Amino acid sequence: MIGRQVILTNREFTLEELYDFMRTHWDVNEGGEFVLGRPTKASIEEYILLPATRRFMTIVYPRKAGGLFSKDNKVILSTADTPEGAFEGLAQAIPTGKIFIGAAQMVNLSSSEKERKGPAEDILQRYTAYMKKLLGEAGYLKG
Repeated sequence: MIGRQVILTNREFTLEELYDFMRTHWDVNEGGEFVLGRPTKASIEEYILLPATRRFMTIVYPRKAGGLFSKDNKVILSTADTPEGAFEGLAQAIPTGKIFIGAAQMVNLSSSEKERKGPAEDILQRYTAYMKKLLGEAGYLKG
């Protein structure tokens, strides 16, 4: 699925445990720096944040097994707006009634979608492959 990747694990992680795992195993020279925080002020949860593009970042978070929709322990990597990208998206949602301004907004939105489905998705795939490698080496992959 574009914008979201799931890695099944054989154990559950809390966000803090996953963050500690990454601090121990993640090579910042290979995978870059990361922080624990909220992508935007409006975000309900904290995530592990990795840079992607100007408008998008990759967020990493665990989900434990249990419940109707989550039968397995997993680590999820997903594309999310940066604060700048979220603000830009909000600005594009303001209705204007001016044909030319609306057309300009559509061009900018299209450019944002291309960035999300292009460079941001490529970076998400690379982060996912690296995280899968680290979890596998530590013996935490399911299967």
